[in-house]
Amino acid sequence: MIGLGTLGNIALILIGSTVGLLIKGGLKQRFQETIMSALGLAVMFIGIVGALEGLLVVDDGKLSGSNMMLMIVSLAIGSLIGEAVNIEEKLDRVGVWLKGKLKLSNGKEKGFVESFVNSSLLFCVGAMAIIGSIKDGLSADPSMLLAKGLIDGVTAIFFASTFGIGVFFSVIPVGLYQGIITFAAGIIEPFLTQRLVSNLSFIGSILIFAIGINMIFGKKIKTGNLLPAIVVPIIYELILVIL
Repeated sequence: MIGLGTLGNIALILIGSTVGLLIKGGLKQRFQETIMSALGLAVMFIGIVGALEGLLVVDDGKLSGSNMMLMIVSLAIGSLIGEAVNIEEKLDRVGVWLKGKLKLSNGKEKGFVESFVNSSLLFCVGAMAIIGSIKDGLSADPSMLLAKGLIDGVTAIFFASTFGIGVFFSVIPVGLYQGIITFAAGIIEPFLTQRLVSNLSFIGSILIFAIGINMIFGKKIKTGNLLPAIVVPIIYELILVIL
């Protein structure tokens, strides 16, 4: 069944979020703050590892730089487009709208919008979401998205235990994002080279690092407005194929 991977991914996030919300009631504020810092560090290092895999290559036993120009161009063009569209503000508006529908006061769920935006970005950014959705769409193989779902579900436990119910609603953008890719898989698949997968993972990892910074230091980087940077490696691959 096509789409089973995304449905499974969503279910695992919901389960993890529910467990996290149950734990949250028994955690004092100082524990929540420490866990948030720890999670921020973990997210930053996940981003660092992925970014370094794209930036460094071993040549004759020596490390050398790679993809520097792709990184600069992707982030520069991505930020220009994202700022023009103001994706971050739109994500915030969705979070505020959901918060209003749930009738949550600032005192009851102060970090709802932040948790919704951060968890949505974290669960959507990365090669597994794209490759897994394409596999699901082409051959009804949900295995990669279910593996991603297990990771997301465990992450959701800790996120929800610290940030609150906003993490629960991250399934909405996850479902839309992965669902669109799944049903557009036939169009995307011919362009999906190993180089493109590596570049998507590379740029996605940089955005993951930015999410970690925001988790620890507050909203310093408009990560949502950097999302179009992921499109640049796709355009780059198309240019190389044409040339």
